[in-house]
Amino acid sequence: MERITDLLRQLVAIDSVNPDLVPGAAGERAIAEFVARWLEDVGVEVAWDEPVPGRPSVVGIVRGSGGGRSLLLNAHMDTVGVAGMERPHEPRVEGRRLYGRGAYDMKGGLAAIMIAVAEARKLSLRGDVILTAVADEEYASLGSQSVLKQWRADAAIVTEPTSLRLCVAHKGFIWLDVVTQGRAAHGSRYDLGRDAIVMMGQVLVGLGELDRSLRAAPSHRLLGSGSLHASLIEGGQELSSYPARCALGVERRTIPGETQQQVEAEVEAILERCKAADPSFEAALKTTLVREPFEVPEEAPIVQTLLRQASAKLADTPQIYGDTPWMDAALFAAAGIPTVVFGPGGAGAHAVVEWADLEQVQRCSEILLATLEEFCA
Repeated sequence: MERITDLLRQLVAIDSVNPDLVPGAAGERAIAEFVARWLEDVGVEVAWDEPVPGRPSVVGIVRGSGGGRSLLLNAHMDTVGVAGMERPHEPRVEGRRLYGRGAYDMKGGLAAIMIAVAEARKLSLRGDVILTAVADEEYASLGSQSVLKQWRADAAIVTEPTSLRLCVAHKGFIWLDVVTQGRAAHGSRYDLGRDAIVMMGQVLVGLGELDRSLRAAPSHRLLGSGSLHASLIEGGQELSSYPARCALGVERRTIPGETQQQVEAEVEAILERCKAADPSFEAALKTTLVREPFEVPEEAPIVQTLLRQASAKLADTPQIYGDTPWMDAALFAAAGIPTVVFGPGGAGAHAVVEWADLEQVQRCSEILLATLEEFCA
């Protein structure tokens, strides 16, 4: 426990706030240099991946003797911002909790895979073990996307915090922009003006109806249903004018089986109904970002191996479940790598008080080591 606690302290003490979330923030270079140096010091081969200057990821490799399955262990190094936190990069331990920004999300998982990969060197495995400590998961997943261009494995484990449960599915999301077009005019000239904001009101009513219909018919046994919400809205010039334009940002959360084309068609149907009800209605739809949902079969070898090893080291068989947030697991799965999410517990992701459960960080590392010992034998 002392070794992994000390490692997690050092990781949390390094400011790695994502600069795409907080302009001017530290980014991942300092923590990447620490991870690379630590891995090299314990004899792990290291590769550096820096697709964008200042945003590096680290790959650690324990090469097998040949003929065995390879396993990739993934964790992200970046964190969200620290506004409102007291001494976010001065880790403190109280009982079995270690407090500080990133302790839970997800430097606890990073510490667990670093220790597991270091120990893997002693096992004489036939298959390769690959560690990927990546940049930018909290914003655009630049790190994992770049790593996947060069590295492949027979399976992967993403160590986002799951409280030692096995996450085999999570939701995706699609971001869409809807823009209604009106006509600017003096506020007294209703005969000339056309109100783009009022037009958007019709769209909002339709989106609310769509969200209710989605949630009324859950179809996925672990994830329930997709959902939709209006996230951002802006429009108008001043109080005394008719607004010529209104822009709405929409987020549609998706479950496996729901596609970008389906989601776009749902919103287009709302716009068409608005046009049918009001011939002056004008609107445009644009998709700005797509992140696919994730799912892995429970019978996949990596799921069953991890379940077997976790059950052997825990008092009870761990829960298999589906989660709501999007994770890099979807990228590994989309690349054809069977992937499961499994990490230690704690609390406070993106919150002003964040902590990792040190006992679970230690237990997670032990389970990962036993899993790769079986999987890569």
